[in-house]
Amino acid sequence: MKAKIDRIVESRETKAGLYFDYIIQVLILLSIVTFTIETIPDLKAETRTLLNHIETVCIILFSIEYLIRIYIAKNKFKFIFSFYGLIDLIAILPFYLSFGIDLRSARILRFLRVFRLVKLIRYNRALRRFNLALNLIREELIMFSVVSVILMYLSAVGIYYFENEVQPEAFSSIFSSLWWSVVTLTTVGYGDVIPITVGGRIFTFIILMIGLGIVAIPSGMISSALTEARNIEKKEKKAKGE
Repeated sequence: MKAKIDRIVESRETKAGLYFDYIIQVLILLSIVTFTIETIPDLKAETRTLLNHIETVCIILFSIEYLIRIYIAKNKFKFIFSFYGLIDLIAILPFYLSFGIDLRSARILRFLRVFRLVKLIRYNRALRRFNLALNLIREELIMFSVVSVILMYLSAVGIYYFENEVQPEAFSSIFSSLWWSVVTLTTVGYGDVIPITVGGRIFTFIILMIGLGIVAIPSGMISSALTEARNIEKKEKKAKGE
């Protein structure tokens, strides 16, 4: 019995498993929609009652799903404290905690319901491929992030020495120059803080060119990794005979 339930809950290879995934996804989206509608002011009492009923049904089904997953887990303790286990718990916990708590203080618990969207990760193959792609280039992304932080700091130092004397308020320190560095390297360019010296403008042009690379390089890395992840998924399917 446990093996049959496991195939339904943890696998999409059977029709029952596929339907189970779709039902949970619909429930998650339905719960998020009701949560969003609840924030509309001056809702009719009948509407709020209907939304509460829908929320109660969703919670009951999410709770059953959570208990089933604990039941079929080989290591129950490990599942409960795993990423998905904690997300599943957070998705239902606010509903039970709100009982016996002043409604005003319970409002903050309702915010945790948005974590149900994270549950969709469990059922989305595309997101699984994206997770695999990130794992493939994890070291490169870490190194790139470190280099980006270094470049951000160096650009803040550079613009400080170019602009501090003529714009002491805008570039009063390296810390204040970091804001300019962030918006310039990311090519956002809000224009709230701009260089006015010749050296500062030339330096800004160089930083903008570097910023274009900072935006483009991760995109290329992720695109390549996603292609590799898809190839890995195809090989796994062939190995399973799908």
